Amino acid sequence: MIATFLSTVTKAGYGDKIIALVVPHAGYVYSGQVAAHAYKELEGLDYDTVFVISPSHSAYFRGASVYDGGAYETPLGEITTDVVLAEELASLSKVVENSDEGHASGSGRGEHALEVQLPFLQIVLGNFKLVPIVMGEQDLTTSEALGKSIAVVASGKRALIVASSDLSHFHPSEAAQRLDQVVIDDFNGFDHRHLAGDLARGRAEACGGGPMVAAMTASKQLGATRCETIKYAHSGHVSGDYSSVVGYMAGVIYR
Repeated sequence: MIATFLSTVTKAGYGDKIIALVVPHAGYVYSGQVAAHAYKELEGLDYDTVFVISPSHSAYFRGASVYDGGAYETPLGEITTDVVLAEELASLSKVVENSDEGHASGSGRGEHALEVQLPFLQIVLGNFKLVPIVMGEQDLTTSEALGKSIAVVASGKRALIVASSDLSHFHPSEAAQRLDQVVIDDFNGFDHRHLAGDLARGRAEACGGGPMVAAMTASKQLGATRCETIKYAHSGHVSGDYSSVVGYMAGVIYR
């Protein structure tokens, strides 16, 4: 399915200028084609470490949790975690802890918003180490602190940041597109504080707004100068039901 998604996308050609991606995390049938527009840009590139930042949908905890285990496993095989960078990241900020909080529940189920990104990354990149981060809180203070810490540990390394986020949920398509356009405009303007404010005030919706803000913060410190939305769609385009949709965007942050 992922290979099919990627085969239908034409690469825009940002090359090695990419520092971060914003990608959706719904079921592949709904959002996989949108995500493929961002992941297609990684084909032929090489990163040593990928920071994947996701919101927490089921566990509630303070700050952000960077996984303290040795690997994540998908049907495509294991991805080794970058334990050194994970520990360094947790040591830099009070909002980040080395923990499995949000990464696995008592039932063994992990955070889908993080996990659905991994097969895409395995297919387009091959070998890389992973720093998996789940955000229990997504306020501006937490998001900025996480982003600044990621920038410190990623500086000078071949690192990629992936922010996992869907947009508005369960509005009629016209209302959803108005809400989603606010996120897109703030993102394209590379204004993470304006985005955080619009989300906090209810002018827009993004379940992974915190990861987006963190990725924008880190990317700017790592030398990024532009944010660009390269694809937008909503679930109605797949299901045919325009009465209640979920919005999806694919974005690139680059220097």
